[in-house]
Amino acid sequence: MQFSLFDDDNEHAPVPRRLDLPGADVVYIGNWLDGNTASDYFRHFASSLCWQQDTIKLFGKPVKIPRLQAWYGDATTEYTYSGLTMTPHAWTRALTTLRMKCQQTANASFNSVLANWYRHGQDSMGMHADDEPELGAQPIIASLTLGQARPFIFKHKKTKLTHRLLLEHGSLLLMQGDTQREYLHGINKTTKAVGGRINLTFRYVYPAIPEFLCKT
Repeated sequence: MQFSLFDDDNEHAPVPRRLDLPGADVVYIGNWLDGNTASDYFRHFASSLCWQQDTIKLFGKPVKIPRLQAWYGDATTEYTYSGLTMTPHAWTRALTTLRMKCQQTANASFNSVLANWYRHGQDSMGMHADDEPELGAQPIIASLTLGQARPFIFKHKKTKLTHRLLLEHGSLLLMQGDTQREYLHGINKTTKAVGGRINLTFRYVYPAIPEFLCKT
């Protein structure tokens, strides 16, 4: 993976760190945004994005997800997971700015972003892989953390190898290659008193192929 950070000529530019995860390609960049900038974005998104608590199917039953979320992107980026189909809201100026910076860092194109707001310790994300067909065989996911640092868990699908990584305020996590094929990831609940965390996961969603084109 090639990096093209905006501050490459700055001696204090954040240093990418590749995680030791066999079969995966994961890079963590602490302080990708400085603290003040990250805090400004947190406050802005908390009050401006179209947050909602969606319902998904879990073992065939409808369950409200334990967090708030919002889906933004190009008009062609309808996205489905766990029985939930999301239609994108139009890009905002702030999301577009971060999208461009993520694209430059990851040397990749992103046409959508899933925003998740973990309001407190009881909000969480179950273990899963971003392996939906519309994301492609080897998706590149750029995950930005704003607010409370929370432990992020990787678990290998076969060996059950587990790795914990604290995602800090203003950090960027890049997952690509076979990461989604080999590993699950998630964020556990905690009984500790913790602040809110907003997570933006930029990705590329391939437009659906019209059904009549598939019947050849």
